[in-house]
Amino acid sequence: MNKGYFLVFLTAIISGLSIFLSKFGVSVINPYIFTWLKNLMVLVLLTGLLLALKDWQILKSLTKKQWFLLIAIGLVGGSIPFLLFFKGLSMVSAPLGSFIHKTMFIYVAFLAFFFLKEKIDKRFFLGGFFLILGNLLLLKKLSFTLEPGYFLVFLATFFWAAENTISKYVLKELSGRIVAWARMFFGAFFIFIFLLGTDQLSLLVDFNLIQVRWILITAVFLFGYVMTWYGGLRYIPVSQATVILLFGAPITTLLSFIFGREVILQDFLAGFLIILGIISVLGLKQTLGLIKEMKTLMYVRT
Repeated sequence: MNKGYFLVFLTAIISGLSIFLSKFGVSVINPYIFTWLKNLMVLVLLTGLLLALKDWQILKSLTKKQWFLLIAIGLVGGSIPFLLFFKGLSMVSAPLGSFIHKTMFIYVAFLAFFFLKEKIDKRFFLGGFFLILGNLLLLKKLSFTLEPGYFLVFLATFFWAAENTISKYVLKELSGRIVAWARMFFGAFFIFIFLLGTDQLSLLVDFNLIQVRWILITAVFLFGYVMTWYGGLRYIPVSQATVILLFGAPITTLLSFIFGREVILQDFLAGFLIILGIISVLGLKQTLGLIKEMKTLMYVRT
């Protein structure tokens, strides 16, 4: 099967684990500082990887257009949306903010259809219905008011959708490692400018070992995320890739259940609908191929 599907499926698993852990991290660290330091740690790892694999030479041969697109990926995906998202979440309901973020696959499909000429078939609309329904169930209850915070979360989500569309275009010519490095480098740079301008860098003085530990743990997951995501996105339609990412939600729910956090039947039903939606979009053959690949991976490791 196309290795892109397998890599993006791994991204979804990493995302589910990372979201579960990040809930603890952001509870003890300023979210802007938390995001910037994670990006910085991943940037160090990616830079080391580029040097080790001699990919660094590729940067010297990039055209002005390629540099412009890589900077755009860092600005549109690695910095601005994080600032908008966390600001929005501080003003509104976190569950509803999370739901808005999970609608990103819709905007990606729209952008990919017009700018990348990706075909959207009937299966996508059926799967999209199941995905929206599943994520609505995760909300527990729907209460929406016209708060500015919701607009900020939506804007952040649309920025991420635009970044994924741009990244898919850039990946036609560049490797996933180069795109991932650019996102982290320019993303960290623009967030640093924001922290400097808002006088928040002084918060670094009060860091303790517990906070450092959470940054290191989540940075490892973020490194795995960007490596598998951009590696897989190069080979499959971005509209399908963002749908597969939603598999992370059932993973987070399962971890919450295992570690004793309150999970009700509605959560498991939501997870089932999300998985059903992913299968509907990908098709049974592609899904069975993913399962086979995962079984093979588990067999090799044991």
